[in-house]
Amino acid sequence: MTENTHETEFFRKQYDAMKAQAQTWQSTWKELATFIAPTRGFFEGETTNHGKKIDHRRLIDSDPMLAVEVLSAGMMSGLTSPSRSWFELSLSNGRLMKETGVRDWLYEVRRRMEEVFSRSNIYNTLHSFYQEISVFGTAAFLLEEDMERVISCRSFTAGEYVLGTDSRGKINAFGREFSMTAEQMAEQFGRKNLPHFIARRAEEKSAEWFKVMHVIMPNPQADAEKSDFKHMPFVSAYFTPQGHLLRQGGYLEFPVIAARWEVKNSGDIYGRGPGWKSLGDVKMLQKMQKAKLVALDKNTNPPMMVSANVQGEVNLLPGGLTRYNGTTDAAVKPAYQVSIDFAALENSIERVKQTIKSQFFADVFLMLSTQNFARMTATEVAERHQEKMLVLGPVLERLKNELLDPLIERTFAIMFRRGVIALPPEKLEGEEIKVQYVSMIAQAQKANGIGNIEQGINFISRLAQGNPEVLDKINFDAAVEEGLDLLGVPPVLLRSEEETRQIRANRQNILAAQRLGEEVGIQK
Repeated sequence: MTENTHETEFFRKQYDAMKAQAQTWQSTWKELATFIAPTRGFFEGETTNHGKKIDHRRLIDSDPMLAVEVLSAGMMSGLTSPSRSWFELSLSNGRLMKETGVRDWLYEVRRRMEEVFSRSNIYNTLHSFYQEISVFGTAAFLLEEDMERVISCRSFTAGEYVLGTDSRGKINAFGREFSMTAEQMAEQFGRKNLPHFIARRAEEKSAEWFKVMHVIMPNPQADAEKSDFKHMPFVSAYFTPQGHLLRQGGYLEFPVIAARWEVKNSGDIYGRGPGWKSLGDVKMLQKMQKAKLVALDKNTNPPMMVSANVQGEVNLLPGGLTRYNGTTDAAVKPAYQVSIDFAALENSIERVKQTIKSQFFADVFLMLSTQNFARMTATEVAERHQEKMLVLGPVLERLKNELLDPLIERTFAIMFRRGVIALPPEKLEGEEIKVQYVSMIAQAQKANGIGNIEQGINFISRLAQGNPEVLDKINFDAAVEEGLDLLGVPPVLLRSEEETRQIRANRQNILAAQRLGEEVGIQK
């Protein structure tokens, strides 16, 4: 029996509206999956838990897929490396930031957050995320609370989900349609919450698959004064296509981390990425490689013409013998001569490959990964990477706003509610915590600032040779703090202002005592 409530009808309409908007993007996503990421994408008509067959007659050259791997690996190691710190926590209030207790608390929060990330599946999810966004231009995953690991993530692929945005273009709604067996549904939602016919299939342990719909969106009944899930800022609902509500819940933060590589028009919900730009070149590369193989086959094994005087079968094997009764015409000869300039063809193919690699920024990330920042001056880093980082600048800024910031904020909120983070010092009440990114890419972007500081200090030093008083214009402590901040050095390594003043006062006292001793010795 079909059950249809007011709530599920509302959720179904919201999902259908998002799905209708996503339909216009499906054709390009399918092409991108076919030519660049054949193991990704999940579209209507495909069956759950069935592998995807790769058409190797169409995909001859694997360079585009390798370019995707280089980009995703570069983004992973350059933005969110699991082997090194890639973010720091600080305050807008610089004075408070210099106090030891405040700095220690921020450092401990960051350390614990890194531990939570390492225990969860976030880094596997992020690697998949970078592959998705580089090919399809949009990527998303669900970040949930986990009783054992604090957080856990679920990745999605193009065609598997739909998104919605608010009036400012910020993603704030999510929907997906997926399949589960009756037993899985009973385990997740409880047998009593299933429709009768699905509950019976669960008792029978049927292997039949059933569709489930899931919508997360702003809650029209949100009320900050009420703490129950029905009045949380975001509502989550699972229901069947027939309108049976399986489960309804809520979230205090939007749990879906979704980002776009770039958005061409302000009204676009989905993004476009390197895959969109390179699709034509990828198709051309596959066609050129196929033409090269055909030409190679015709050159080494050309189509043949056989005289009527040939006796029996033509033996084309090396050293093969074919009998022939004629005296003048060749018994077996090529039907036509194949003359191919393979060097020119290879050069053309190589140029297309380089174009595809550039569109996926493979050259940028390979260059970054092979550089040793520790053995280079800041000026050298700036000169080598500034131009490349300018190209990636808008993309990285969007990823900061749509991926990194929401990831940190959502994780921090979950950890705080779970008691994983200690209560902050009272001095921090009402203060805004800032996130600073200190990844390899962030450092490369900041390298120009380091170069400016070095150039300025060197300029002042040269002037000081003629007039030492110009050094009074420089706040060397501020220069040290700003430079170390650009280099991503943890603030906890810096002494507080009180400690610094005490060390300098002690030094002055020692020097004063030494001078006094010298004066006393002279008087004697």
